[in-house]
Amino acid sequence: MDQEVKLAELKARLKKVIKRSVYIYRVDCGGCNGCEIEIFAAISPVYDPERLGMKVVASPRHADVLLYTGPMTRAMRLPAIRAYQAAPEPKIVVAYGACGCSGGIFHDCYSVWGGADSIFPVDVYIPGCPPTPAATLYGMAMALDLLQQKIKGEQFAETEVTRVVPKYDGVCPELAKEIEQEARRLSGYLHGRRIAAQYIEFVREGDPLAVDRKIKELIKQEKDPRLAEVFLSLHKIYMEKMESGGRNAG
Repeated sequence: MDQEVKLAELKARLKKVIKRSVYIYRVDCGGCNGCEIEIFAAISPVYDPERLGMKVVASPRHADVLLYTGPMTRAMRLPAIRAYQAAPEPKIVVAYGACGCSGGIFHDCYSVWGGADSIFPVDVYIPGCPPTPAATLYGMAMALDLLQQKIKGEQFAETEVTRVVPKYDGVCPELAKEIEQEARRLSGYLHGRRIAAQYIEFVREGDPLAVDRKIKELIKQEKDPRLAEVFLSLHKIYMEKMESGGRNAG
């Protein structure tokens, strides 16, 4: 159900963003063909990107989006540049897969220049080895939004509304991250997040003695020994941070 809602929102957004089909041209710069298999899966009738206005074309002269896969090899450097020069402006460059983004496991080979950004100004990165069809469609949707901005000459400016705020306000981000990771490792993603949020509520006071007292009371009242063990593990991380960094860590 959630996937259907997200798909409906994506369709509505794409209708507002652009009024014509977007042509995509793929350039294989020397990959292992793993990314190509996922791209072919993404353009199959199962995902059907043409209903969203995305079409794969056979010539860069018709392309709005250039999709570079594989590491940038010496042999494909000049053909990749020719494809980039042949595509009309405005155009979007997408680095696809781990190799396209950074060179991947081949980054230090003698015949590899690196990722696509070693040659071109990359607009969108789609990481993965290889990326899934869902990640491919998401990356293409991001490319469409950037293309619309280029066509209209718009530029995104961060405001107070769009600025990212810390997840746990008033708590050291490194400490909150470490506590949440430990809770998820011990209790899973969903329950671990809830346990971490409950523990961080104690940490917000900023007084290690008060936190220590409340945690001990909570453990005494807790009937589930497994949950008590998780809280003890989180409390150990907190107290170690307090001892090493003082109260500023909280």
